[in-house]
Amino acid sequence: MNITVYLGANTGNDPAFLPAVQELGNWIGANGHALVYGGSKSGLMGALADSVLEADGHVTGVEPSFFIEAEFQHDGIDDLIVTSDMAERKAKMIELGDAFIAFPGGTGTLEEIAEVMSAVSLGHLSAPCILYNLDGYYNDLKALLEHMIDKGLSSPRRQQGIYFAEDLREIASIING
Repeated sequence: MNITVYLGANTGNDPAFLPAVQELGNWIGANGHALVYGGSKSGLMGALADSVLEADGHVTGVEPSFFIEAEFQHDGIDDLIVTSDMAERKAKMIELGDAFIAFPGGTGTLEEIAEVMSAVSLGHLSAPCILYNLDGYYNDLKALLEHMIDKGLSSPRRQQGIYFAEDLREIASIING
């Protein structure tokens, strides 16, 4: 299974991030899954790719050409797909994914997982969309989605397939069905 993971090219300042992303990468590789991610060698992205590779997993990076020109790409991954821009990158990452995980990240991560959430809610994508709610990182987003339902602007049916997982055990349970 191709698991698309959205996350930052920074490491952040929470000491829980790095071990959690390495645990996720090790799980992806050790369980015969393949990683699809943004292609960077930096920060959490690089740590995730490295941990999948260390567990003998396959890694595909999808990176726009302007990041390649800035030499942000991870040269040790199995495949690197170069896109013309961010919109093409997002579309390719969705096309390649069988399951989607948003690790704690910044505005880019939020933008990318929001597109997946929308496609799932519209029924255009039938794949699990998992927000890795490490130490409550996505609690406010979870509350916002519940608020949308309370205000009649969404429904439980429309949000079916969007999950908040507190740890890797929950992620594995969702993916393994």
